[in-house]
Amino acid sequence: MLRAGRIYSLYVPLMLLLISLGVIAAVWSWLGMPVNLARAPIDPSDKVQCISYAPFRNHQTSLSPATQVSREQIAEDLAQLAKISNCIRIYATDLGLDQIPELASRAGLKVIQGIFLDKDQQKNQTQISTAIRLARDYPETIIALVVGNETLLRKDITVSDLIATIRSVKAQVSVPVTYADVWEFWLANRELYEAVDFVTIHILPYWENVPIPAESAAAHADKIRREIASAFPGKEILIGEIGWPSQGRMRESALPSPINQARVVSEVLGLARRENFRVNLFEAYDESWKRDIEGTVGGSWGLFEGERRTLKYPPGIAVSNHPLWKLQMCSGLALSAFAFGAAWLTLRRRPRASSLASWFAVGIVATTAGILFGVAAQKVFFESVGVGGWLLWSALLAAATMSPLLGAHAVMSGRPPPSFQQLFGPKGYRTESIWMSLYGLALTATAVIGAATAVALVFDPRNIDFPFAALTMAAVPFAAVALLNPLDKGSRPMAESLFAGLFVGAAIYVSFNEGPANWQALWTCAAYLLLAATLWRARA
Repeated sequence: MLRAGRIYSLYVPLMLLLISLGVIAAVWSWLGMPVNLARAPIDPSDKVQCISYAPFRNHQTSLSPATQVSREQIAEDLAQLAKISNCIRIYATDLGLDQIPELASRAGLKVIQGIFLDKDQQKNQTQISTAIRLARDYPETIIALVVGNETLLRKDITVSDLIATIRSVKAQVSVPVTYADVWEFWLANRELYEAVDFVTIHILPYWENVPIPAESAAAHADKIRREIASAFPGKEILIGEIGWPSQGRMRESALPSPINQARVVSEVLGLARRENFRVNLFEAYDESWKRDIEGTVGGSWGLFEGERRTLKYPPGIAVSNHPLWKLQMCSGLALSAFAFGAAWLTLRRRPRASSLASWFAVGIVATTAGILFGVAAQKVFFESVGVGGWLLWSALLAAATMSPLLGAHAVMSGRPPPSFQQLFGPKGYRTESIWMSLYGLALTATAVIGAATAVALVFDPRNIDFPFAALTMAAVPFAAVALLNPLDKGSRPMAESLFAGLFVGAAIYVSFNEGPANWQALWTCAAYLLLAATLWRARA
C-alpha cells in the first residue's frame, strides 16, 4: 500500500508535468508559426507609389513647438525611403519639416506637401506661406499641396473657411491642390469638390465606425474608392492614407498584428497595381509619440520600426506575430516546471495527503502560466508608455508571474487564501505566514491594477489595451486556491465584495460594448469574472 502511494505521488505529478510541457510547446509552435505571403509588403525591386513620412524619433514629438528635427536625421531617413518608394507625403512645414523638400530632391523623391490647419490662425498663416514658398522653390519635387489634414474631422475649421483657404492657395501656386480627410467627410461636404484639383480620401479599415477585419480590408478600400469616384465624377481619387497597425487592442473583429499588417499592405498594393489607382501608404515609420494620445495602436502603423529604422517585413522572410516565440516558449516551459517544483517542495516540507484534484489544479495553473507568460511579457514591451506605464504593467506581470508559484504552494499546503484584512488589518488579524502574505500581495496587486483597467475600459476604452494574458495568469491560480482549499469561517469582507461587484459590472458592460467578435475583450471579461468569483468567496 505504501509503495502504491509512493508511485502515485511520483508518477502523477511527473505525468502531468510532461503533459503541461507538451501543451505549452505545441501552443507556442502554433503561435509562432510564420506566414509566407505571396508578395512582400515592401519590395525594393518594385517601389511603392508613395508613403506617409514623419521624421520624429525617440522623444521627439510634433506636440512640442520646441522640437526641431535636424537635416542629418531627415537625410538619413530619405536615403532609406528612396530605396522603397518614389514619393513621400508629409503633413506640415514647421518643426524642421520645411527642410524635407530640398533633401527629398537630392534623394530623388517627389513630395506631397501638407499644410497643417487647426484653430490657431496665426500658425495657419505661417504654414500656408511656408508651403507656398516651398512649392515655388522646388517645382520639380513638390507634386501637390494638401491644404488641411482631417481638419473637418477635428472640427478645427468650417467648410466655407476651408474652401476659401484652398482657393487662396491655388491662386498662388502652379501645382495641384487638394484636401485630405476620412472618406465620410467628403460625402458629407460635397461642396469641396469644386475647390480641389483632385480628391484625397483616407481609408483606415481598422478605424471605421464598424471596424473591418484585416482579411476584408483591401476589398473594403476598393469599394469605398469606387463609391467616392461615383460621387465625384471627373476628378482623380487619391487614397491618401491606408494601412494597418501591427500592435494594439482589437476593435470588434479588427485585430492589429504583424501578420495582419503585412497582409493588408500587400493586398492593397496588389489591388492598386491591378486597378491602376493611386495610393499612399500610412506610414513609413512607427511614431512612438502618438502612443501618448492614441495608445499602442497609434505608434504601430509604420512599415519600419521607429527607433532602429529597420524594415519590419524584409522580402523573402516569412512573417510571424511572435518572432521570438522560441524564447517565449522556453520561458513558459521553465515557469511551468517551477510551478510543479513549488508544489512538490511544499509537500516535502509539509507532508500531507495530496489529492488528484490538487495535482490537476497545479497542472492547469502551470500550463496556463507557461502559455501566457510570453504573451504577457510581449504586451508589456509593446504597450508600456512612459515611466508610469512601465511600472504599472511590469507590476501586473510580476504579480502574474509569482501567482502560479505561490498558487501551487497554497494548493498543496491546504491553506485558505488570505483576505485583505489579514494583510493590511490590525496586527492581531494579520497572517503570520510569509508565503501567504506574498500570495495576498500578488492578489492585491492584481485586483487593484485589474480594477483600474476595468474602469478605464468602461469610461475611456478607445485606446486602452486588453490585459487578458497577465490577468488570466494571475486569476487562474487564485481561483484554484479559493475553490480547493477550505475557507476561513466568518463574514464576507466589504473590500473584496466591492472589487467583485466592480469586476462583474465591468465585464458585463465591456462585453456588450466591444461586441462578440472581439475575443480580446471577451477573454479579459472572463478573467474579470474569475477574479470576481475568487474575491466573492473570501471570508474575514
